[in-house]
Amino acid sequence: MPPAEHFAAAPQWQWWILAYFFFGGLSGGSYALGTLLRFAGGPRHESAARIAFIASFVALLPCPIFLTLDLGQPLRFWHMLVDTSNGGIALRPESPISLGSWALLVFGVFSFVSFLGAIAEIGWFRATSPIARILRSGAGLLWSAIGTVFGLFICGYTGVLLAVSNQPVWSDAGWVLGGMFLASALAGSAALLLLFAGSRRDVDADTTYRIERADRYFVILEAILIALFLVSVAIAGTVTKVL
Repeated sequence: MPPAEHFAAAPQWQWWILAYFFFGGLSGGSYALGTLLRFAGGPRHESAARIAFIASFVALLPCPIFLTLDLGQPLRFWHMLVDTSNGGIALRPESPISLGSWALLVFGVFSFVSFLGAIAEIGWFRATSPIARILRSGAGLLWSAIGTVFGLFICGYTGVLLAVSNQPVWSDAGWVLGGMFLASALAGSAALLLLFAGSRRDVDADTTYRIERADRYFVILEAILIALFLVSVAIAGTVTKVL
């Protein structure tokens, strides 16, 4: 297997990529929370699960736009997915950017289908009611579980992308950076879900309590990972660039 791809020079990222990190994290985290609520079972959690799946897809919508704008040559975005030399699939497992592009595409399919099911159950678009029925079955739970794997990958791989940049501080953090991005995405998504759920009467009080408790755990995990991040950069001697 070829060695993992690293950036030799500082990436020339604009605010587009920062927006992608933020919205991508919210999308993946919201999808994961929706799946957890659905696996918890019971109709009292279903309303919050639908909100989570809708929020996931809405947050995902601007992500491809942000990525293509950050390329500098947006019209060539399809080069990340298609090998122009032979017309085949441009999938490079050793490249975080390539893996991230494909993971975003695959996760987009899962998020979109779950979104269609959620809006059908709410009554916004009855034409997708068959999708909603399938998603409430055992096959639907499996679909959501697989989608969650890709969603969590989207949350955490952005931190890994920074860690392989060969730039001081980022590369010194190692795996901690990916975990920190994942925990932050879950905490932010839980807070977003609480914000939306608080304005709806059909969300059960017990569901809200469970989300609040999960959010506290995510925040604690994020705090622990931030502490580990500071320890990592302190050991590397680059902590002064953070503080």
